[in-house]
Amino acid sequence: MASPRTRPPTRRRGATRRRARRRFDWTGLDRWLDRLVALAVVTALVVGGSALIVSLVL
Repeated sequence: MASPRTRPPTRRRGATRRRARRRFDWTGLDRWLDRLVALAVVTALVVGGSALIVSLVL
């Protein structure tokens, strides 16, 4: 009795696997926005504090 694997393997037919698209990673942008907001808040506090000191001195 012949085994079922006597034929040479044929190429796979049908749907081929596609590579998954690399989606945009929002976490990296979110981290940069957090840093930017923190820098803006610190800058506003420094400018506001220095303006208050200058207005009190003058």
